[in-house]
Amino acid sequence: MLELAILGFLRDQPLHGYELRKRVAALTGHVRPVADGTLYPAIKRMAAAGWVTRKDEPGAAAAPRRVLYLTEDGRQELERRLREPAELDLSDENRWFTLLAFLRHLDDPCAQAAVLRRRLAFLEEPTSFFYDGERPMAAEEFADPFRQGLLVIAHATSQAELAWLRDTIAELERRPARQTGGRGLHEGG
Repeated sequence: MLELAILGFLRDQPLHGYELRKRVAALTGHVRPVADGTLYPAIKRMAAAGWVTRKDEPGAAAAPRRVLYLTEDGRQELERRLREPAELDLSDENRWFTLLAFLRHLDDPCAQAAVLRRRLAFLEEPTSFFYDGERPMAAEEFADPFRQGLLVIAHATSQAELAWLRDTIAELERRPARQTGGRGLHEGG
């Protein structure tokens, strides 16, 4: 998830490490804070893989700052991860949100729709946080208002996402390839 976020944000624009950390934290930090001890080793691994490059540029103060750029290999790696996400990237909500934040970088609406169809298939499977044997339990089955609340909120969120997925897939499937040009569906108005 961290590498995908780094690749995605650097695809948007070159950034220095501090700014990159702030953006990653804004996207994922409320559940998984990003420490320098995690971010900088990841950047080092990604530089060794040839996905990012670092250049020293003049800073606002006297000290130069190291700016990170996405390489062509990094761009290809980002597109591969977006086009072929792991099952966990589709089922884990935080990983899914990270993937969704950068899915616009796939220029092919059919490829975007294919990823969304995989998430849709996952969400359409009956599930719950609580089970009676193998059967998922519904909110109405609990006298406990807290479990009811958990299930009611999760159901409402799921229904909203299902509706959005179906609408967005239909819209993407009507578009010819390359029409999105790396922009979001409703970006800019």
